[in-house]
Amino acid sequence: MTEQGKTPQSYERITTYKDQQVKTVFDKRGRVLKVEAEKIGEKNEQESKLAEMIDHTLLKADATVDMVDKLCQEALEHGFGAVCVNGHWVRYAKNYLAGSQVKVASVVGFPLGAMSTKAKVYETKRAIKDGAVEIDMVLNIGELKSGNLVTVARDIREVVLEAHKRQAIVKVILETCLLTDEEKITACLIAKEAGADFVKTSTGFSSGGATVEDIALMRSVVGKEMGVKASGGIRTYEDALRMVEAGANRIGASSGIRIVEEELQQEG
Repeated sequence: MTEQGKTPQSYERITTYKDQQVKTVFDKRGRVLKVEAEKIGEKNEQESKLAEMIDHTLLKADATVDMVDKLCQEALEHGFGAVCVNGHWVRYAKNYLAGSQVKVASVVGFPLGAMSTKAKVYETKRAIKDGAVEIDMVLNIGELKSGNLVTVARDIREVVLEAHKRQAIVKVILETCLLTDEEKITACLIAKEAGADFVKTSTGFSSGGATVEDIALMRSVVGKEMGVKASGGIRTYEDALRMVEAGANRIGASSGIRIVEEELQQEG
């Protein structure tokens, strides 16, 4: 459909109401090229309770435009709350999902968190301008473990200020597998004081992912005021359910389809 790095020659918008769907194809100037209307079947009587909590995720280095197309289409079909993509794909995903309820999230400082705060702020600004309404930033893990807490707090705060003035929310990725419980608690408290909207377990690119114990700890620290996102290694409905029961109110996963299909099977 497009070459990586270039403006799409065309893009689709899909809107639905009950069993009716209209797909409109626009050229790069926004002119209508094609419109298709079709019935997509009645919604399952037992709709997924988890779908809206899932950030359908594609953060692989080798992600292609076809893979991003598939991600976005799956999000539309299954009613996921958001897609989460690298910054390069934000504008493309935004155009694909225009007219739908699916939000676009982008990662910042990913996956190491070790770049400058100025770089993270610019990345945040760029992603929001391209259409992201949620920013998943990696905190500066090395500075946290060094005890340089002012640096950690300023890093988060600057991203939060940039995002909030543009009406986007911020999820702070702790990379819990690299932290002690004391460091996890400190990171949660700093993120809360810095005004972040969520704390999140993992990038999925380190030595471990979300655990029930970490979710329970994070929820107990931040209380009801903040969101808690479980991500990394969540592949089944049972995995997701355990995270929700422990206190997560958002799930980051590349296995969202399997999760909701298993949910509906069990509920049925």
